[in-house]
Amino acid sequence: MILDFLFSLKRKKIFALTGESGTGKSFHAKFVAQKYRIDFIIDDGLLIKDNRILAGHSAKKEKSFLAAVKVALFDEKSHRDEVARRLQNEKYRRILILGTSEKMVHKIASRLQLPPVGKLIKIEDIATQEEIDKAIRTRRIEGKHVIPVPSQEIKKNYPNIFYDAIRIFQKRKTGAQVQIGIGPIPTLHEKSLVRPEYSKHGRVIISETALIQLVTYFVDEYNKEIKIKTILVKHAEMGYRIVMTIDIPYGIQLGGNIHELQQNVIDNIERYTGILIEEINIIIDKVID
Repeated sequence: MILDFLFSLKRKKIFALTGESGTGKSFHAKFVAQKYRIDFIIDDGLLIKDNRILAGHSAKKEKSFLAAVKVALFDEKSHRDEVARRLQNEKYRRILILGTSEKMVHKIASRLQLPPVGKLIKIEDIATQEEIDKAIRTRRIEGKHVIPVPSQEIKKNYPNIFYDAIRIFQKRKTGAQVQIGIGPIPTLHEKSLVRPEYSKHGRVIISETALIQLVTYFVDEYNKEIKIKTILVKHAEMGYRIVMTIDIPYGIQLGGNIHELQQNVIDNIERYTGILIEEINIIIDKVID
């Protein structure tokens, strides 16, 4: 029985697609899934298979930023248990997890009781810089997000946030077609364009209290042993600047890990609020045991 279980785990492979907020991960998810013969996609709290939402609920329907963040990370036990049970019943082989960072996708895999991520794909590996820049403009200026399922599925489950449908033809050849000289057959992919509840009102203005709560939450998600002493929020020309004073646990690297923490907080706040964080300055007050 144990050997059967271990063999089953070896046959399962977890893929991850990572990239900064709004760079087009959901837009490209179907192409990645097709290329690697991936059965399931996990994106912003949803479990997706064959253009259908099988389980979970979308972070994009949440009215507050913090609630959306928690949904995407499967923070609520009932949410992650629902998706984990459905995956067990489906007897999956390959899964693609979308996230803003490697740390995020590893956390989602762990919370859903999945094997460790075996292949990490960065958005820069599959999209041109022009495509990435266009996706960022669409997100930040128009507040539009993509969910990689057809419009009918979104209209049925989330009519309040549906905006439009995108239909894309992708040409590909199978091995048999290459052998007999038949040209590529177009495959139609339809994606849904939505405007989340938290970005329906144009440029987002967030209260200082709400921004401090978000920063606190993401720091805690990154490392629960980091103690925040003060957070100062300053308005900037294009967004916000944040100055944070912290105590760090003994043993944490003062270089790479602190920079990673800065980027993690910036990426996640921009992902779920649409506001721009121009910079985060971190002041280390002391090292604690």
